[in-house]
Amino acid sequence: MIVISGPSGAGKGTLIARVLPHFRDLVVSVSATTRPRRAGEREGREYFFMGREEFLRRVEAGAFLEWAEYGGNLYGTPEAPVRTHLEAGRDVILEIELQGARQIRERVRDAVLVFIAPPDLQELEQRLRRRNTESEEAIAKRMDHAREEMDELARDMLRESREFHYVIVNEDVDVAAEALIGVIEDIRKNDPERWPPA
Repeated sequence: MIVISGPSGAGKGTLIARVLPHFRDLVVSVSATTRPRRAGEREGREYFFMGREEFLRRVEAGAFLEWAEYGGNLYGTPEAPVRTHLEAGRDVILEIELQGARQIRERVRDAVLVFIAPPDLQELEQRLRRRNTESEEAIAKRMDHAREEMDELARDMLRESREFHYVIVNEDVDVAAEALIGVIEDIRKNDPERWPPA
């Protein structure tokens, strides 16, 4: 289980899309969310979309590996599909925020955590604005959250026992994608016969 975390706008999804063609037996977990569907998004592809009550019922039933509230919406990783992939011998990438990454670290001891960081907060804000998908209020909330995450990452780097196994600064998407490919290759070196690149 490979957990990719970092602020919204850091380029997590872009990097994941870049590395997927380089590996076989590697899949991306589809999260559930209560946020409204954006134009072009499809049920079960970007997210499983559901109402807040249904989401909370599933939390109560223990159906999520992790879940968190972010920007006023709930997000979570359904456990059943992840377990199915792992049992079939596939590695699973989870693209989740910091709170969820911490839950995974507590629950899944052999999960590998990768933090994708923007070069700086000014660039991050520009990326969020270029998306043109959110209100000023939503951008402000995401930036506040990003500041907290980056402060937490800085504190984490000083600890002897770090939460994240790898940190990639996404200043140049090509360079960052190569770094992420290297990380996944590094993770799979422990069992090269089972996990060769495609």
